[in-house]
Amino acid sequence: MIGSFVATPQFEILAYEPTELGMLCLRRRELLCEPGTVVTEVTLNHEFLMSSYLTASERALSEIALRMHTGSELHVLVGGLGLGYTARAALGSPRVVSCEVIEFLPQVIGWLEQGLVPLSEELNGEDRLQITRGDVYQYLADAPPRKYDLILIDVDHSPEENLGTANGDFYTAKGLRLAKRHLAEGGLLGIWSYAEDSPFSEALRTVFREVHIEPVTVFNNLIDVEQTDWLFFARD
Repeated sequence: MIGSFVATPQFEILAYEPTELGMLCLRRRELLCEPGTVVTEVTLNHEFLMSSYLTASERALSEIALRMHTGSELHVLVGGLGLGYTARAALGSPRVVSCEVIEFLPQVIGWLEQGLVPLSEELNGEDRLQITRGDVYQYLADAPPRKYDLILIDVDHSPEENLGTANGDFYTAKGLRLAKRHLAEGGLLGIWSYAEDSPFSEALRTVFREVHIEPVTVFNNLIDVEQTDWLFFARD
């Protein structure tokens, strides 16, 4: 029809590269259900991993931990950089004096440094942030070189569905005891999961005196369902 025009939704592959865990893809697209809204997404082996669209639970991991810990001059360790929303939420508090992120995949660190993710400019300009390439689970299993007030882990889908075969030891009572050594007095451990996990809850209660489980529920209009992620917090 003369004069008619139908815009094609934006879709762009920003990075597509092999990693130790499989093919990792960073893409940017305009939502069909919300024209004009552009989101950044990550897939691993062609399976959806994370998005800049729904970040409530990633942010809540830091926000709830900061509400639970009333101290000042806090040192935070974040396991897993992702798109940076957990680290950014931690750095949103003036009580946080340092935030160290340990990320397993150098490609993910590169995306941030190259300005490919939405929070790149903000996080790259943050003096309190340090990003290290490494295995956070191995780091927590080793003797602690320093101690943290908050340790926040957002790496795996859940305690029972791990991205790496060696990750599962962390979710046992033995692994949690090793990780606990990295907490300062009054320190708090927080873990993100897409599923509620009773065996992991019992392991936490074996090691820590106080365990708090927080559901974070949002409506995902991309798939027209309400979904809940689970946050596990533990301390003595």
